[in-house]
Amino acid sequence: MSEMGDLQSLASSIRAVASPLRNYLTDLHHKYQGLNEGAVADYIPELALAQPEWFGICVVTQEGQVFEVGNCDQLFTIQSISKAFVFGLALEDHGRDYVNCKVSVEPTGDAFNSIILDETTNRPYNPMVNAGAIATTDLIQGKNGTERLKRVLEMFQRYTGRAHDINVPVFMSEKATGYRNRAMSYLMLNFGMVSEKIDETLDLYFQQCSIMVNARDLAMLSATLANGGINPVTKERALDERYVQDVVSVMLTCGMYDASGEWAYRVGMPAKSGVGGGITAVVPGQLGIGTFSPLLDAKGNSIRGIKVCEDLATDFGLHLFNAATPKHNLQEWISGSGDDDW
Repeated sequence: MSEMGDLQSLASSIRAVASPLRNYLTDLHHKYQGLNEGAVADYIPELALAQPEWFGICVVTQEGQVFEVGNCDQLFTIQSISKAFVFGLALEDHGRDYVNCKVSVEPTGDAFNSIILDETTNRPYNPMVNAGAIATTDLIQGKNGTERLKRVLEMFQRYTGRAHDINVPVFMSEKATGYRNRAMSYLMLNFGMVSEKIDETLDLYFQQCSIMVNARDLAMLSATLANGGINPVTKERALDERYVQDVVSVMLTCGMYDASGEWAYRVGMPAKSGVGGGITAVVPGQLGIGTFSPLLDAKGNSIRGIKVCEDLATDFGLHLFNAATPKHNLQEWISGSGDDDW
């Protein structure tokens, strides 16, 4: 059997383990499946093809156990979730000080696609808004666009344990309609925040947003961060441990568009969302969560995904600053020794 076949077989056998957590996730899925608020993103025709009923929840523990329900095999484009992980690759390429002189880490209440820079430093505000993400992508090393894309795809493979494809129609649509991103790129070029290879960098940025993933991949991405940068199933290092704190810190403060403050207050887990309907959330030292539901709120975040993460945070005490006794003991529910009647 191939290495990928071995990995899939291992994941399948792990998912087959019965536990109260699996039953909890099943009930959570049923609880929110009928929530039909919001709308599917349609600014790109391909995104509008998503079915409103698609809904998947996956949890991957630090030990590599996988628990999933719903449409966890359904592929969709990663979109803005890619920003957090490309930020990590830029940190590995250049180090914290150099990256920070090009991209700040301050939250902003402005829309993610605002054409605005810090008035004092001329830097984009953080790596999770479009301007900051483009500046971050510009830092990815490689002798040409092909080599740079190859490095980004290999990076995501280290996180998820599998190879990823690019949705070419989405990429071409992003490229054809990306006037606003071009405008902010040239503004940043004027202030020396990006290099002159704007077309190549924008192609890479549009391609990274068009990478195809599923809910299981999102859970594996965040579980790898929760595990100090090491994929909990393959045991391959995906991110230098020095930079894990950088990535998860910015995810906590800036990862949910201009609803990041509300998210940090109510959910309290480092997370990143995308208009494809995905959310990846990190519980440091414990697990990663991946949700997929394409119905979005006005801020561009998955409505069902937010509800799922809110319930998980409340019921298991997963908020980073939680001081109260949780309703359920997470480790007991993972192992199967907890009370299954929640």
